[in-house]
Amino acid sequence: MATETTVADSTPAAALASSLLPPQVVTTPAAVALIERLRTKHGPLMFHQSGGCCDGSSPMCYPRGEFMVGDGDVLLATIGSAEMPDTPFYMSRSQFEYWKHTQLILDVVPGRGGMFSLDGPEGLRFLIRSRVFTDAEIAALREAGRI
Repeated sequence: MATETTVADSTPAAALASSLLPPQVVTTPAAVALIERLRTKHGPLMFHQSGGCCDGSSPMCYPRGEFMVGDGDVLLATIGSAEMPDTPFYMSRSQFEYWKHTQLILDVVPGRGGMFSLDGPEGLRFLIRSRVFTDAEIAALREAGRI
């Protein structure tokens, strides 16, 4: 019998079930370093995976609260350093339908970031790489209600 858990559920069973799920967003060490640098400059941060338009499909980094999220957005993960993994990572629900079978890998490459994203003037930009979840990972995410 599967049990449903929520983010607020802190029981040992919930913690174990959550730890068995593959993370939907992971970060490279370079991404964590840039997140920490931007947090020092701008305070608490948030990410929203852009769906196109002006900045292509770049992950956008904002001061937390300066980008409005709502019912049309999915919180995929909370990312950051091991000491401070408190940066929410969102994606629009419609785009999530296309990406839900992949693990997003937040990385950094040289270049200019999106014009609305905090990484813009840093000489580095956030980039999403991805890998397709295995059949077993997809089944676990479905059973947990994550996809």
